[in-house]
Amino acid sequence: MLGSSIRAVALGTLVFTLTLPARASSQTKRPFTSADLYKLRSVGDVQLSPDGKHVAFGVTSAERPGRPTTQIMLMELPSGTPRPLGGSAEGASSPRWSPDGSRVAFFGREGDRFGVMVADANGTSLRFIAPTQGTNHPLPSSGDRLAWSPDGTRIAFISATPGPEADANGDPMVITRYLYKPTATEGLTRFNDNRRLHIFVAVLSSGKVEQLTKGDFYEHSIRWSPLGDEILFVSNREPDADRVFNYDILAVKVADGSQRMLSRTKSAEYSPAWSPDGKSIAFLGTRRELTSSETTMEDTHVWLMDASGENRRELVTIDNRQGAPQWTAGGRQIYFTVQERGNVRLYRQPVAGGVPSVVVEDVGSVGSYSVARDSIVAFAFSTPTSPSELYLTTGGKPRAVTSLNAALLAERTVAPTESFTFPSVDGLQVEAFITRPAAPPAGSRVPMIVMIHGGPHGQQGPAFNSKAQIYAGKGWAALMVNYRGSTGYGQKHADAIFGDQNGKEAKDVLAGVDAALTRYAFLDPERIGVEGGSYGGQLANWLVTQTTRFRAAVPAAGISNLVTQNYLSYYHDYLAVEFGGYPHEGMLMDTLWARSAIRYVNKVKTPVMFVHGENDNDVPIAEAEQFFIALKDVGVETVMVRYPREGHGIRETKHVADVVDRSIGWYERWFRSPRAGTPPTVVP
Repeated sequence: MLGSSIRAVALGTLVFTLTLPARASSQTKRPFTSADLYKLRSVGDVQLSPDGKHVAFGVTSAERPGRPTTQIMLMELPSGTPRPLGGSAEGASSPRWSPDGSRVAFFGREGDRFGVMVADANGTSLRFIAPTQGTNHPLPSSGDRLAWSPDGTRIAFISATPGPEADANGDPMVITRYLYKPTATEGLTRFNDNRRLHIFVAVLSSGKVEQLTKGDFYEHSIRWSPLGDEILFVSNREPDADRVFNYDILAVKVADGSQRMLSRTKSAEYSPAWSPDGKSIAFLGTRRELTSSETTMEDTHVWLMDASGENRRELVTIDNRQGAPQWTAGGRQIYFTVQERGNVRLYRQPVAGGVPSVVVEDVGSVGSYSVARDSIVAFAFSTPTSPSELYLTTGGKPRAVTSLNAALLAERTVAPTESFTFPSVDGLQVEAFITRPAAPPAGSRVPMIVMIHGGPHGQQGPAFNSKAQIYAGKGWAALMVNYRGSTGYGQKHADAIFGDQNGKEAKDVLAGVDAALTRYAFLDPERIGVEGGSYGGQLANWLVTQTTRFRAAVPAAGISNLVTQNYLSYYHDYLAVEFGGYPHEGMLMDTLWARSAIRYVNKVKTPVMFVHGENDNDVPIAEAEQFFIALKDVGVETVMVRYPREGHGIRETKHVADVVDRSIGWYERWFRSPRAGTPPTVVP
């Protein structure tokens, strides 16, 4: 920590505590509730200046109405005072330092204008550079939108321009595109705005802005060459890019806009980064020819190639999903994150080869990170007891630089989360995480809520989970199972779900419930709830058709009908990747119907509360609507809760809190109603 005294700095609505205060006594601590969702803060985008003397980082808070807001903070290291970037409490994003560390560029707002801005390293001398325009096009896995020229005289940025299609929001609405839906709709913008993303370059001395790329493409993930002559970017250049997702890496000449393609693979490439000498490029890549725009079953790994695009080789062979690479200043090593058994760790790999070493191996999740000279690394890190804070390491043990939630956590009881493994139905070893009750009632067994992650190629782990903590505050346990298909356990584990959605991965969850009941005597087998979001909602939908062991279910944004999902969602290639073909091919349509929860609605006995965003185009609300009506027809108790202004996933804090409170109320209602002939369960 940064000294022995308590030090707080008030910045708008944020309070930074740079050292932990004395802990409150156990008698004064209270459990977490939904009201605490408005108080929790977390660190996001982290960017070190090249000399390692300053850091910019995002702080997300939920105190204001609507969705959480992010404020970018600037701080001189090692112990400076954070100050807001952009002159306001919100609105700034994507800070990027100039090569000499004297200035920072970012996207911000000046009056009614939004666009590229520049400030001095201390956050002063704000200057508006160029307006920018966005798009609602469903663009997956995009990277940097700002890049400085190596001499610090120009800034490249991404902005949108009109596309060639007619206005799909006219009267009548004429739809021609395969991807005609956006990721989420806002107001009356129900369809893809058809704007394309291109690279622009602004000259700081004159304010002149030039559009560098053109065409019907979406360009993003830009990096300016250390030699100053080219800008790397990522784009899908397939003849029918709406139907075939295939990112490649390209470079554009700054002088004349001419382009060259550095990768011509059928697999996908992401997040390119120049070596400091401009001779090599590190990037994330896959091997398989078919990759969905919504997700990727194959783990991304770190690759290298020459600046010419030749001599492509896989640098890191760790059998787990890896994150975007960053070079050290000397160009001898590359940093990257790795998902491992519910954790996200930071690694370092010599470019010349050899064994990678772990830089951050503590239990928890590394988020955004940044590398400066002398292997100084700043990163966001979430531990089992706290949301993400800013951490710093110079080669030794990492130390926390911020303690945004220290005051709140000192007054709350943080329930422990622990892992255990168990054999599933076919002997596959699966890992689960359980958050224990914060204060279990003496002598009584407690309810358990099964919280299923989405993806399906994602993971849950020991890092702080606010909803699990709120359940723990109720005296309940929360179970999270990294079923087959989850990342963090090797490619074979992720592949095990191929062609088998709502199959053995659902049995993994049930086997995890059995294992938890066997392992923890304090759990009540008669009071188990199940919930999940996205794919987790899909599994919750499916499980209530396969078993009556759950007393209540709360699927959020879950698929109930794989056939309708394929044609109503904005992405239509997801199931093609997950099942190896499009629904109309072979007998796949029959398979999808056979694996759809609604097909077996007559078997459901569990009360279900559906949670869905009105504007969800990832999993359209029709997936909840049809299952809701089907359950009504069957005579099952059901409620559908629809949230306005929300897309895929609930974002507004009042809505998030409402989901938690309604879920608790739904579970409590059915937990209080014992099954006929079932006596109360009491721990012997």
